[in-house]
Amino acid sequence: MEHKLPSPSHPMKIGTRGSPLALAQAYETRDRLVAAFDLPETAFEIVIITTTGDRVIDRPLKEIGGKGLFTREIEDALLTGDIDLAVHSMKDMPVLQPEGLIIDCYLPREDVRDAFICPTGRNLSEMAPGTKVGSSSLRRRAQVLVAHPQLEVVEFRGNVQTRLRKLDEGVAACTFLAMAGLNRLKRTEVITRALEPEEMLPAVAQGAIGIERRRDDSGAAMMLEAIHHGPTGQRLAAERAFLAALDGSCETPIAGLAELQGGMLRLRGEILRPDGSERLCDDRSAPVEDGAELGRAMAVDLLAQAGPDFFDWRG
Repeated sequence: MEHKLPSPSHPMKIGTRGSPLALAQAYETRDRLVAAFDLPETAFEIVIITTTGDRVIDRPLKEIGGKGLFTREIEDALLTGDIDLAVHSMKDMPVLQPEGLIIDCYLPREDVRDAFICPTGRNLSEMAPGTKVGSSSLRRRAQVLVAHPQLEVVEFRGNVQTRLRKLDEGVAACTFLAMAGLNRLKRTEVITRALEPEEMLPAVAQGAIGIERRRDDSGAAMMLEAIHHGPTGQRLAAERAFLAALDGSCETPIAGLAELQGGMLRLRGEILRPDGSERLCDDRSAPVEDGAELGRAMAVDLLAQAGPDFFDWRG
């Protein structure tokens, strides 16, 4: 079946949040489609959509609805046809998409690591007891507290620029940002150092961009197939299966990272109590094609190890 490509008179509409990082991701998607199909930039229109997560920035995510806060309005626009594609940071995505929508295109994954940002030092272990560490991520907060219980973690929400400004204002002595976002924004000069996964295991799907479409839009499917990065898809299949079997919301501190080693996939995962009082980890490998099953099995085993009271703090 032959599909009509977008044109300046009938552009393909790409929906995104309006933060500088979200726009950088949308422009990367557009540029890859432009190159793949030899189209002008004007064959695509970037449509900015404000989400609940963008509007409410003074409360922790878990108090106002979790991951869907950054996707709901964008997905509504996709379902109604106001946009044709939606570009997402995959670490913000719920594991289930609304009926009629699908994510089956991923761009090549960026650096998965967390960046430590600190104007006054290089290591948390060197900081005085009570030093304030800024983070809105339940995962990062719990990982800091399990390794450095003498420190205080304070709420630190906002986009990259907002968090860097809060750091300058002294709200906290240090914070963390994703290396991927800083690379895409060309703000690597603020990085004190990159944290290897052995020191801070990243969020599930960190560094990955996913592109969502309507399931019945065969034209969009054809175009996205041309820019899909298979190895990233294989890694995320394992990580998101792990997340789905555990929780999949922003209410549980979860970390996970899949890496490809020839025909094998290595998956590392951990779950934590938010107060840093307990962390459970696993590390195992399987053939790449069994990655999703590996993720599910690891989650089941960690849940069994955790016992019924591990998540009792959620109420």
